[in-house]
Amino acid sequence: MSGIGPVEPGEGTHVEDAPDGHATPPRGRLAPLYARHRRPALAAGAVALVLAGGLLYATRPRPEPPAPPPYPSQAVEFTYLGPRTPPAGLPAGAFSFGIAVTTRDGPPVTVTRIAQPLPGLTLSSRPRPPFRGPADGARTVVITLRVTDCGRVPRSAGLPFLDVTLRNKRAMEDHSFILGGGYAHDLSEAVEVACSNDTAS
Repeated sequence: MSGIGPVEPGEGTHVEDAPDGHATPPRGRLAPLYARHRRPALAAGAVALVLAGGLLYATRPRPEPPAPPPYPSQAVEFTYLGPRTPPAGLPAGAFSFGIAVTTRDGPPVTVTRIAQPLPGLTLSSRPRPPFRGPADGARTVVITLRVTDCGRVPRSAGLPFLDVTLRNKRAMEDHSFILGGGYAHDLSEAVEVACSNDTAS
């Protein structure tokens, strides 16, 4: 049969006819260009993907860091509870008061020192420092004062306070707590009775 017509593609010249199912590399004038730039182009594409992933990771939204715990003086409260019976065996001139130590916020607070500034008086406490106040709770502490010098102790203390040293996870602080008018009245009255008994004896 003779005639002139379109040239039919030969076997293996289509992409789907390639033996491994992959496209064959270009031939002719583009073959050297493809061979020279294929690997750098692939490497550049991989680097671009890594950089894009790193940028997305670096700019991702991050959660806010947790707020630090409060300072111990801001987290604890000392409340006057009234007179208590002093421990047995103490000399005359001793009297006791109850104090509630309440942790309002944050981690537990440790009381490492408790004292009072008035001259002529000594102070001890049950429990003895250091002791820890419970987290979000109250602990009753009994302070016992004893008159050691009636000539130096003021008969009217105004608004007396307790000096304490407090510690929690954030800091250690020295702080003074004013216990209010009830404590001032009961302290002045107890000092008056103790010094009157001392004068009488």
